Amino acid sequence: MPDEPIPSLGFHPPDAGVPGFEIVDLATLHARMRRPGGLHRVDFHSLTLVTAGTGTRTVDFVTHPCRPGTLLWVRPGQVQGFGDIGTADGAHLMFTPAFPPAFSGVERVVGAWSGPVCRQLGTSPDHAVVADFMGRLRAEFDRPPETVSPEILRLQLAVLLLHVDRLPGPGTDPRAGGEIYTRFRAELERRYATVRRAEDYAQRLGYSVRTLSRACLAATGQPVKQVIDGRVVLEAQRLLAHTGEPVAVIARRLGFSEPTNFGKFFTRRAGVTPGEFRDAHR
Repeated sequence: MPDEPIPSLGFHPPDAGVPGFEIVDLATLHARMRRPGGLHRVDFHSLTLVTAGTGTRTVDFVTHPCRPGTLLWVRPGQVQGFGDIGTADGAHLMFTPAFPPAFSGVERVVGAWSGPVCRQLGTSPDHAVVADFMGRLRAEFDRPPETVSPEILRLQLAVLLLHVDRLPGPGTDPRAGGEIYTRFRAELERRYATVRRAEDYAQRLGYSVRTLSRACLAATGQPVKQVIDGRVVLEAQRLLAHTGEPVAVIARRLGFSEPTNFGKFFTRRAGVTPGEFRDAHR
């Protein structure tokens, strides 16, 4: 989206020993942050495993309590704030979408624009497995710079991501929609600000509207039109809550020729007017 009004956080670690990848302690990350509670949109993936203490992380209007065993995955495009950092510590892994190896399963997981943000693993066997993978990545990353292997990091990261992907999570399973849903979601992420008709997505992808709807129902429990509108509403909510842009400007950003049309669309789907939503989240 041009002239991005929400502050964007790019991948710029202080010591880029391995381009596109870094793993640090949460305490180290917090020490770097000028404004820990500030909201920003990330353009990389981050995986956090909390191993000690407590705190909170807010991602797209949902505040997640963090305690030992909390696993957080924030994806490119999502808006996050660290909220109450508290005493939380653990491993914080960051990587660009281009860093993992180009395996089909890994590409699907990394390319997904959304997914479960928070899992509470507690003291389950899954917690031990994730902690072991994180430990292996940290051990390789912390080797003397001349001996670190980006190839080993990529392969270890791929195993971790595939394991996390099969963990039980809340809600529906995006994998249930298969390749059709995966292609549709990628196209939706590119076009949601200008294309809102299911027929247009079907034509672009070479499917019927019925086929797209079946894939969306399998993956999300919602028909294709609701998935499209939901993505537009989410971006509208982000802009209303996290920027001071006038509603008319936000309407234009999202492809509405008239602010009144945007207002009716938002109110019908969010249950409140744009102004009421903005006031509630300030």
